[in-house]
Amino acid sequence: MAALLRKVWQSVSSRAEPTRNTPEPEAAYGQSSTGEFDRLPVDIFTQILKLLGPKEAARLVAVCKSWKLIVSKNRLWIYFLQNQEEPWDSIFFAETHLRLGHPLQALPNQISQLSFMEIYGQRAQVPGSIIIDGGSGYCKFGWSKYARPSGQCATFVEFGNIESPAYSRVRHFFSTIYSRMHLKTTTQPVVVSLPICHYDDTESAKALRRQLKEIFYSVLLDMNVPAVCAINQATLALYAARRTSGIVVNIGFNQTSVVPILHGKVMRKVGVEVLGVGALKLTTFLRDLMQQKNIHFESIYTVRSLKENLCYIALDYEAELSKDTQASFEVAPEGWFTLSKERFQTGEILFQPHIAGVRALGLQRAVAICINRCQAAELTGDDTWFKTVVLTGGSACLPGLAGRLEKELSRLLPHSVSSGIRVISAPYGVDSAWFGAKLISNLSTFPGRWCIAKKQFRHTSRRNLIW
Repeated sequence: MAALLRKVWQSVSSRAEPTRNTPEPEAAYGQSSTGEFDRLPVDIFTQILKLLGPKEAARLVAVCKSWKLIVSKNRLWIYFLQNQEEPWDSIFFAETHLRLGHPLQALPNQISQLSFMEIYGQRAQVPGSIIIDGGSGYCKFGWSKYARPSGQCATFVEFGNIESPAYSRVRHFFSTIYSRMHLKTTTQPVVVSLPICHYDDTESAKALRRQLKEIFYSVLLDMNVPAVCAINQATLALYAARRTSGIVVNIGFNQTSVVPILHGKVMRKVGVEVLGVGALKLTTFLRDLMQQKNIHFESIYTVRSLKENLCYIALDYEAELSKDTQASFEVAPEGWFTLSKERFQTGEILFQPHIAGVRALGLQRAVAICINRCQAAELTGDDTWFKTVVLTGGSACLPGLAGRLEKELSRLLPHSVSSGIRVISAPYGVDSAWFGAKLISNLSTFPGRWCIAKKQFRHTSRRNLIW
């Protein structure tokens, strides 16, 4: 400690002389003295602590009561948290809304009582987890301490013989991921995203969802994973957008789902809307449009690249038809491709599926139906929870989608309902669920109440596995 104090004083000596006439530190710091540091204003002392860094600043708590009070100030530890790779607003959301586990218990009245010094220390010791986001097109997996997923593979439904038992296929799926990551199953907890499926609130749908979740838990715990957390993909995408309630529009590989979520729980009693238009349909429709111009592709991945880099959603479809929208993009090794009206016609099938010969509701109508049902259900005294619409999925990243959906909703819904509706673009695109799992995995209280260990799983009531 003596060496630490000498280091601090050397850092201060060059700054102390010009500040001798500055006011004394606040009286609130108590009667015990901080010695020569009493001559320094609090803001200068805080800057010194920032230069020392979090570990050495934490050690200064043991010097005396005055130092403990100064060092424990939340503003200092918020500064340390702000200078991490993870966005500060995401950390703040997670620690104030998710830290107590599920069911969610937000702490709006207790935020001022949180010690961010303790939170910082706890987060530094969190073991993290392996994140496996099944996805509907392909699976993303990686380590929660990484900035993004480290790899991808086929989804679990594509593993093994389609006629083989679900347990065997899921085990093969997880074994493959661990093999690719070169990890032992016993090293870290796992956060797994559950696919959005079996949408109804019927007893049979509940049983199927429960069965799928039990298979995931059984397989991983039988593989000696220390703890498992399995959460719905839509809920994780909502967390990634720093929300716990709202409507998630997930544009998946084969279909689009509109999912109402209240306090982290899918409101199936309200109803999940499902549309038969997904990312694959958009890609194949663009291919068909180009083939009509005698442009053929060797690979569907070329078409997908053109969709991701050139396509967008028109705010006014009819007006866009009269504009010059031509643009080109190079896809190696096939060369340059030029698109014009196809750029916005592709995404338009989300709002007008009949253009592609699909008999389905338009996205705007499905979301409007969901909003009306949420309002009629009167699930809570707050009638604004369903006015936040979060987009997720790769195709949800098409430019203009959020603005167009907002415009269509304001046209379809009464002003009293549409007022205040906000559509949030996909925060992390196709990786939104993965980043939602990352928020949970790096919580100061993880694994805590988020995960289930083997002993707990054997004694967990069937009802608790439904959320």
